[in-house]
Amino acid sequence: MSYAMPSSFQLPHHSSKIPLWPSPNLKHGKPIFCSTNTTSFPTKTSKEKTFEETCNKTKTTSPPSLPQSIFSHVSTMSKNLFLNTLNIIDPPLHPSIDPNLVFTGNFAPVSELDPTDCQVIEGELPLSLNGVYIRNGPNPQLQPRRALHLFDGDGMLHSLRLSNGNATYCSRYVKTYKYMLEQDAGFPIIPNFFSGFYGLVDVIRFLMDIGKVLTGHIDLMKGFGVANTSIAFFSNKLLALTDSDLPYLINVTQTGDIETLGRWEFTKKLLANMSAHPKVDIETKETFAFTTSLTFPHLSFFRFDSNGVKQKEVPISSVRKPTFLHDLAITKTFAIFCETQLGLAPAKVVMGRGALVDYKRDKVTRIGIIPRYSTDDSDMEWFQVPNFNAIHIFNAWESGEDEIVLVASNIISIENIYDRTCDIKLEKVKINMRTGQVSRNILSPRNLEFGSINPCYVGKKSRFAYMGVFEEIPKMLGVVKIDLETGCEVGKRFYGHGCFGGEPLFVTKDRENNFDSDDEEDEGYVMSYVHNEETGESKFLVMDAKSPELNIVAAVKLPRRVPYGFHGLFLSKQDLLHF
Repeated sequence: MSYAMPSSFQLPHHSSKIPLWPSPNLKHGKPIFCSTNTTSFPTKTSKEKTFEETCNKTKTTSPPSLPQSIFSHVSTMSKNLFLNTLNIIDPPLHPSIDPNLVFTGNFAPVSELDPTDCQVIEGELPLSLNGVYIRNGPNPQLQPRRALHLFDGDGMLHSLRLSNGNATYCSRYVKTYKYMLEQDAGFPIIPNFFSGFYGLVDVIRFLMDIGKVLTGHIDLMKGFGVANTSIAFFSNKLLALTDSDLPYLINVTQTGDIETLGRWEFTKKLLANMSAHPKVDIETKETFAFTTSLTFPHLSFFRFDSNGVKQKEVPISSVRKPTFLHDLAITKTFAIFCETQLGLAPAKVVMGRGALVDYKRDKVTRIGIIPRYSTDDSDMEWFQVPNFNAIHIFNAWESGEDEIVLVASNIISIENIYDRTCDIKLEKVKINMRTGQVSRNILSPRNLEFGSINPCYVGKKSRFAYMGVFEEIPKMLGVVKIDLETGCEVGKRFYGHGCFGGEPLFVTKDRENNFDSDDEEDEGYVMSYVHNEETGESKFLVMDAKSPELNIVAAVKLPRRVPYGFHGLFLSKQDLLHF
């Protein structure tokens, strides 16, 4: 099966040996429908009509002979059997995993770019913003063999080094083990986490590739993640992460270039992984994360101490089946998990019937709370919260002795998560751990996702969240500032017709923030890459987080378009000195 490659799909220079995708049925990512040519036959003369009508009056209709009836029935059965077999072996792709439809426009990949100076076209970059903004996202390096979901593209980091009012842009792939294997092979080898197997043709192809494992060409212990989801900094380590693998160590040079240092193998086991959104306690310098597994225990919780040393894992035995978790929250005392209606279905993949992550209609959603220094799961408590499918948790804190407050985005129609157009509402959930009572409050009627808070307030009561207003994940129409106490929208900025941004990232003006003053929580900036789909240009926006209109402080014209992506981070000049 061949695939059309959109004109906007650019291959990296090292992949020039890969032929361009032929395009018999698609143009610019949209199907071309051929018109049907009809043939006109000559009409009968009146004499011919009269003769035929005369014959019909004298001729009686007889049923088809038995051999004809059997032949017709067998022919229909054979045709149906052929079509059903074809659908099992090589079924048509859903639009959400058809690379010709997914990776078009500003979702199409770009090549790497060396550090390039940029022009400030509006305002001035604050001198206090000395450091680097880095955002992760999917950017497939090779022509997909078949299905490829947006979530499975190879990780590419897009960075903007800011120094004394100047900006330097750079983009580099995260050189994962999967990336290097497939770059050397010249074609995709490793199955993808969200794309899965769609038809027996995918299963057969994978079984043929397993031969490379048996001959030693592929090392199963090195992981197969794409490191395309997020970027984190803790224990003086900069990491590119995804849920299905261990993180990759990243370095940013003085010139603004990005280097992959290798996989951080803090544990040695088959299919080792770490959650893509670890939570850092800024006071204790500890970092909290989890790992998931297809085998029991399916969920284990752990932490890194202030020196980056991994502590003993705590298996959560009350999670009975393989499940998909993407995020966690911490408070001063607890770690919090949201179990959604997404599970893992390895049997479905083996049979060629779809992706590993699967929607479980009958699964009851719940929130689990465990003391964050527990050595076992005996103190784990679960609270049922029906239809609460929280993928991203923006913050949590303790209110009094018994109450936990949680702020998260709830995917209302999680069965449509692969379409990336589902309804998502920002919710505030309160749990009384003594009585078990749970209350919920939707904070905005808008569809909100990919947000951030002041990182100094992780695990403590926070007042504001900066949320992306989305049209299609991760394509944001604008950003709104939500007052988490009143539920009011106290600031907003929309990017304009044909313009879309990504995750709005809050960055403090002063890292020596006064934690005791709520008035200073929003003293800072909100930043994002923004793309104009009409002109094809991208820019970097810095907005005033305190102003009701989120006024633009500075805009930087980027040397080429930046594809839509996922999560980002800002590192100060002081942070960069530590690694």
